Amino acid sequence: MVTGYLRETSMAKINDNGILREANCSEELMAMRDSLDVLGGKWKLMILRFLTNRTHQTIHFKKMQREIGGISAKMLSKELKELETNLLVSRTEQDTKPATVAYAITEYGKSVLPVTETLVNWGLSHREKIIESINKF
Repeated sequence: MVTGYLRETSMAKINDNGILREANCSEELMAMRDSLDVLGGKWKLMILRFLTNRTHQTIHFKKMQREIGGISAKMLSKELKELETNLLVSRTEQDTKPATVAYAITEYGKSVLPVTETLVNWGLSHREKIIESINKF
């Protein structure tokens, strides 16, 4: 018998026969590795969060580089290509003189929103905790 708790945890997996079973540790670690391969690094989650917060704007490369701050053009280009390869970001060439390119988060890319939201909340909470800790001394 499968408990309600198991159904609600990340440990719950459906096998090929449609039967709920518990995932083993190596499956979870492989899934974590896959996630980190796609989202890991200093910039990818920041780029996705930036695009998520600007879904109703046309975002060009230079605007993104300026507003994210600290990322080189070479690194931004590399990260955008990888995010595009993984279907998280779309790239649209616009018919202008000079040619311009617009970037946007894809519907699939929006599936990363809970991850970025959790990281933002944790970061704010952590910053508060550290400031509180410093002020005690």
